[in-house]
Amino acid sequence: MSQLQRVLSFGERTITLIGTAHVSAESVAEVESTIRELKPDSVAIELDEKRADSIRNKDKYRELDIVKVLRRGEGFLLLANLVLASFQRRMGQNVGVNPGDEMLAAMRVADELNIPTVMADRAIQITLKRAWAKNSFWGKCKLLATLLSSAFSKEDMSADDIENIKEKNEMDSMMNELADYMPVVKEVLIDERNVYLAQKIWDSQGKNVVAVLGAGHLDGVVENLEKIAGGQNANLEEIDVVPPKTAGGKIAAWIIPIAIVGLIVAGFIYGGTQLGTKMLKSWILWNGTCAATLTLLAAGHPITILVAFVSAPITSLCPFIGCGFVTAIVQAFVCKPKVRDMETLQDDVTFIGFYKNRILRILLIFILSSLGSSVATFISGADIIGSLAGAGA
Repeated sequence: MSQLQRVLSFGERTITLIGTAHVSAESVAEVESTIRELKPDSVAIELDEKRADSIRNKDKYRELDIVKVLRRGEGFLLLANLVLASFQRRMGQNVGVNPGDEMLAAMRVADELNIPTVMADRAIQITLKRAWAKNSFWGKCKLLATLLSSAFSKEDMSADDIENIKEKNEMDSMMNELADYMPVVKEVLIDERNVYLAQKIWDSQGKNVVAVLGAGHLDGVVENLEKIAGGQNANLEEIDVVPPKTAGGKIAAWIIPIAIVGLIVAGFIYGGTQLGTKMLKSWILWNGTCAATLTLLAAGHPITILVAFVSAPITSLCPFIGCGFVTAIVQAFVCKPKVRDMETLQDDVTFIGFYKNRILRILLIFILSSLGSSVATFISGADIIGSLAGAGA
């Protein structure tokens, strides 16, 4: 038995956990051999239904409609999915293994032996939305920076490097680094999913259950299974929804726009037309210039750049729609993605690929123009306050 297998006995029931690296040839072989040897009553897999479908259907991205994704407000989710998938693909290139091959092996062998499978993980959309919603503004910036640095990383890993990741000391070190740098992300991506996975594994049918999950979840799932066996069933409803905005959060979304408008009006009242116009120009120029400049850096179409300049001062005052949504939609219409963009989408998550692939360029424009507008809001707000304070003095 591998040192990354845990066999747990609960009375007449046995649960065997197989800890894997998602791009490990050894993990694929171990999963196959264990299921064939134990012939369990059910196999629980660290996937949700959509991810299981995407692993089975490698051409899933050919059906992508980027405009629909943006309209559903899932631009960031798509970007995060692509970056994470691409990073894992690059890790597995040197060992000839694709991300999730061990999960695919579990499904294939279970189907062959007529063993029921359970997709035991929380939906990736819920996980990413919770990670985004629970983060502060600074936390969101760190999360975006981490994702983009992963996209542009050229780090190569050997088979030995990948197998070492599964070792407990390496895994503990990685978990501690994540907890220190982004505690909220660690809570959502690791801790909450440990609870979710454990409950789904426990609910799997039969007295003999095999569960296939990433090595980083192994200890946490064992701990939570023991709690469940002791009568502490998890309430999955609490962690299976996107946290709604609180009343305070909804009010806060209006505070900056109302404050900016109020300051500009005060400028006209107390400083006359000259001061009021100066403050209004500051708001328009800072917002428009920052959003347009970052849209230009993302290689946006000239029309998209112009739209960024015009829309940023307006959308910054409206909590219902962001500059990034407007610019991305415009870019999608003026530079329509082609079939080959969808076919090479996952392979193009590189520095050059973000500019070559039209879908990725739309997502880059979405992120950068949003960032430009957000930064400009604070800069121009400070400038407006300074102008009004100077006039009062």
